[in-house]
Amino acid sequence: MPSAHDLSIRQLQYAVAVADTLGFRKAAERCHVSQPTLSAQIRELEDVLGVQLFERDKRRVTLTRAGEIVVQRARKVLLGVDDLLNEAKRAGDPFSGTLRIGVIPTVAPYLLPEVTPAVSSKYPKLRLVFREEKTADIVRELDEGLLDAGLLALEADIGDYASAPILKDPFVVALPKGHSLAKKKKLAIDDLDDVPVLLLDDGHCFREQALAACERGGAREAAFRATSLATLAQMVSSGAGATLLPELAVEVENRRGQLDVRPLASPAPSRTIALVWRKSSPLGGPLGELAQTMRAAFRARG
Repeated sequence: MPSAHDLSIRQLQYAVAVADTLGFRKAAERCHVSQPTLSAQIRELEDVLGVQLFERDKRRVTLTRAGEIVVQRARKVLLGVDDLLNEAKRAGDPFSGTLRIGVIPTVAPYLLPEVTPAVSSKYPKLRLVFREEKTADIVRELDEGLLDAGLLALEADIGDYASAPILKDPFVVALPKGHSLAKKKKLAIDDLDDVPVLLLDDGHCFREQALAACERGGAREAAFRATSLATLAQMVSSGAGATLLPELAVEVENRRGQLDVRPLASPAPSRTIALVWRKSSPLGGPLGELAQTMRAAFRARG
């Protein structure tokens, strides 16, 4: 029977790289080793485990059933190793080094400029690397250990993570300037029954939340779908219809005053923006403190 001493972290990294790229040459380039070296290490790993991990011919590389199982477990092992190294590195100062944070596009341009100066001021040794991606990609990269944390909406389907709320973000209605509905101080979703409602494209969690609110009120979605809140705002200002915006985005997207924005009557739909991380992460304590700093900075903005 093979023991843990017969395996190496490097071999597991090579196996994961081959699984990700489905090519030994590409995997070798990714791992910065020669292809013969990587191939020899994969063969040695297969010998130790007593199973074939990959089927390879001149045209392609595919994972065997045993390979799928081993690579899945290898990812978890490598994630645990990364957590161990991070915990050791941060033992002296948890707010030094690099922190990788994924941020959804409907939050990044509106929240980050508000909170990053305060974070940089309080933790001068901490380097924040933000990656703007959709919710599903952030969750996947959290699971794979490619990200340390994510700034997400808790109402989205994100799975079982530790979290610390940053802000409550109600939805508002954006109308073309001078629209008849703007005469009302507050709107209900069913006020939009005769107005086409523009929404984001598939993959954005804000789309799912806004669509659910529209369906409850009987509002109809327009045929056009946008890739950003900025595009939604521009289309509405041109008279193409109305839209729902998170209140967080209004100051930026209506900075020229080209929209009439009205709050929604209670109970208004909203989202909770939070910093989330793996429950097993050794950075849980520091991330909770970081979220508190972000929350205080947002509340203190002018």
